[in-house]
Amino acid sequence: MRPWHLGNTTVRSPFRLRDGLIAYANSPLVGRIKGRQNETAFAWLLNNNGILNITRTDEDCSDLGRKWRAALSQLGFIVPEVKTSEDLKLEGLGAAFTLTVNGWRLLEATTVPGMQECFLRSLAAYCVPSVLEQDYDFPVFSPLRHTLSIMLELEHQTRESRLNFLEMGLIVQLSTSISEAAEVASKVLEFRSNRDKAENKRRFDRDALNLAAEENDYVPGTFSDYADLNFRYLKATGLVQSKGRGLSFVPEKHLFIERLVEEAGVPKSDRSYLVNLCNGAVLPTDNKDSALAVLQDLVVELNRRGIPFDLQRRKLDDPGDITIVRHEIEELIAQNKEEEYYLQQANEWQEIITYMSLLITRRRSMTLPNEEMIKVPQSEAPAYFEWVLWRAFLAINSLTNKPYEARRFKIDQDFLPIGTAPGNGPDMIFEFESFVLVVEVTLTDNSRQEAAEGETVRRHVADLVLQHQAISGKPVYGLFIANRIDSNTAETFRFGVWYTRDDVRMRLDVIPVTLPQFRTLFEALFQSGSRNISFIRDFLVQCGTLRNHEAPIWKMEIDRTLSLYVDQLLQQT
Repeated sequence: MRPWHLGNTTVRSPFRLRDGLIAYANSPLVGRIKGRQNETAFAWLLNNNGILNITRTDEDCSDLGRKWRAALSQLGFIVPEVKTSEDLKLEGLGAAFTLTVNGWRLLEATTVPGMQECFLRSLAAYCVPSVLEQDYDFPVFSPLRHTLSIMLELEHQTRESRLNFLEMGLIVQLSTSISEAAEVASKVLEFRSNRDKAENKRRFDRDALNLAAEENDYVPGTFSDYADLNFRYLKATGLVQSKGRGLSFVPEKHLFIERLVEEAGVPKSDRSYLVNLCNGAVLPTDNKDSALAVLQDLVVELNRRGIPFDLQRRKLDDPGDITIVRHEIEELIAQNKEEEYYLQQANEWQEIITYMSLLITRRRSMTLPNEEMIKVPQSEAPAYFEWVLWRAFLAINSLTNKPYEARRFKIDQDFLPIGTAPGNGPDMIFEFESFVLVVEVTLTDNSRQEAAEGETVRRHVADLVLQHQAISGKPVYGLFIANRIDSNTAETFRFGVWYTRDDVRMRLDVIPVTLPQFRTLFEALFQSGSRNISFIRDFLVQCGTLRNHEAPIWKMEIDRTLSLYVDQLLQQT
């Protein structure tokens, strides 16, 4: 059997689709991405907006444009092009390759729950096979509902909705709605039991993948690749979260999932499928009674967490009103979870260091001492760079601002990054008892570094200096981190000068350090047991006093100073 998959193999990170859609919607290419020349122009548009990284030397990149066009069409964010006939008329959807209703909805979503709802509407409408994907030889069904049904059945049998990675790869994505959820769940539990009994888990996994490859005529890696893709798109709906190497339900979404699974989701015709896909599926919360039931479920979770919320004074006349309140409550729950996550980070410092090592070496994966494998997807490395520094300062555990106030990038329900921080401010702002730290990071490590970062970093730090002069009076320091510091960048920060619009001269304290240097200092803080933010402030102040040297020497002095501080920390152990 051909394994099915949610989403598109070209774009493995769903939220990159939104980035591509934003670039596309603001370009003159809308509706004009067919034909080799236009497809190549589309690919370079994505490249120029940092969504693709085209390294090939040939001018023809039309294949990349076609793949992205297919990805956006397949999920109904742009109007697909189909062969029209008497029984398949697409009036009302718009011209081919223009943005659909759900495409505009995704474009305009500014919160993570809002974006997740767009992906949910897309995947709830998505079926295989379909008029857009006909290379399947089984009856039409909804992969999303099918998977959620199996997880509900697993929960019924084991009191836990968890679905593991290989269980998705070798069983669920090789099943269809022809098989009842209970039947598929039984196969999952049998596989799980056999694996638990195996003395060598890695050999068991390898043999299972090889057997599936032989039986279904695919290379073994296909099953893992599709499982990874399916997990990513399932998470993009906001209904599930990571649990070990698997997924489980987000607890407060349980009633919503039950209501969603009750609906068949199978289209009556090709036309109804395309209309549903482009407009986004109708969800249980589009019905007032169901929306109120889901809302009450969320209120129960709020009460369980001790979060006060007055529902009596809120307008709840229609599903739109209820959605506004529901998203507000979901945000409160997410913030509460993030504060719990913050308190866990001090115990996760070794994992944080491993993520730093991945970014330094640019390897795709590493294994932790507990044999858990962690990965940094190549296309998401800039986002993970910001994220791991955010986690590092959470682990030091001295913030006076909230963890969600310290980051400007968005995170999902697993606290993983969704893109990088927007460009109208610093990447991160950490406020401590006696000072404020602005942290900016970049993976750029060549001579373009200064042009890309020099002005913006200084402007962001200057803005925070002016802000805190008026509010708290706390000194503001800048910390610029890259894998390699270009001397031109260091020279810009060494002068550390900024003029306001009134021509008032400001001196800025921005210290450039490499990620390997920061990793060394961070590790020493935890190995010594002296997890005190004052060490980092003292280090920054000392580096600032050495700015009379020219940039190459200043970088060497920063490194020498860091070694002295690390030695001082480790001598305390």
